[in-house]
Amino acid sequence: MRTEQTYTEEYAVVAGIEHYLLHYQSKPEDPVLLFIHGGPGQTESFFAFDVEEYAQRNYNIVYYDQRGAGKTWLRNKKSKPDTETLKNDLLEIVLYLKKKYGKEKIGILGHSWGSVLGSMFALEHPEQTLCYIGCGQVVNIVKNEQMGYAILKDTIEKSGNKKDIRKLQKIGKYPTDYFDMKTYRKMGQIRSLQGKYGLAQDFGKTAIDLWRRSPIMGMQDLLPFMMGMLVNMQLMRELMSFDLREKGNCYLVPVYYVLGEKDSQTPIEISMKYFEEVQAPDKKLYLIPNAGHAPMLDNVEEYRRAVREIVGKV
Repeated sequence: MRTEQTYTEEYAVVAGIEHYLLHYQSKPEDPVLLFIHGGPGQTESFFAFDVEEYAQRNYNIVYYDQRGAGKTWLRNKKSKPDTETLKNDLLEIVLYLKKKYGKEKIGILGHSWGSVLGSMFALEHPEQTLCYIGCGQVVNIVKNEQMGYAILKDTIEKSGNKKDIRKLQKIGKYPTDYFDMKTYRKMGQIRSLQGKYGLAQDFGKTAIDLWRRSPIMGMQDLLPFMMGMLVNMQLMRELMSFDLREKGNCYLVPVYYVLGEKDSQTPIEISMKYFEEVQAPDKKLYLIPNAGHAPMLDNVEEYRRAVREIVGKV
């Protein structure tokens, strides 16, 4: 029998600004996971209800909007995010949650761009980290885009769709060496084509439907979505030079990857190869069938099962 789980919202003053936090709670004695959203600048708390409300959880989970994203940006429009600032925010939020829930450590679940922050946190702050869960794991963004583009090009050519072949030709060189608005527009065109061919998250109609049904979204929340990339342009430039291998592969905490088997946005070939190199007290890779870059939306039951199993280990 499914029972609806209630949620609570709060604005916590963390690292000098008001951060929006969304809590889905189970039992007080259960571990706490912190969900770090992607983007940069694209909050995912708006779809948390679709993942968490009817889940049989053995964990408490907290979603938060990063500086420069979602409801946090609405309260702090003048605050400009960069990687180091967001890393400090994350540490302060973990310390806040440890105190709030009475925990010694917090589990970190990073999705897409959130997996960049999450991986660095687990490597740099093992004393605060219960475990690290990487979903849509980013290892090297340039290599991700190169491989994703090659897969898309091959798929379109095999399809014989002349209109889409011309679209690719018009896009020209991709990825470029520098991230600017032109690159951003190209990325949007690539994502649209990848979504059409089932190679990346086709988030358009899905996002609209989730937005309409989300219990926490209002008209004012549209603005951060429209402004997200502009506000986070510096982060995207920093992300283009990110390589997780440069940060190391020796973790002092358990490491688990939950990957969509069809993910070509952060191609699983790249993340799986890095995962093979990972040294950790415990590790396991979960491939979610019939899922792409967002397995929590594409195959929510298998995603939930994987997270429950992981929490059961730690």
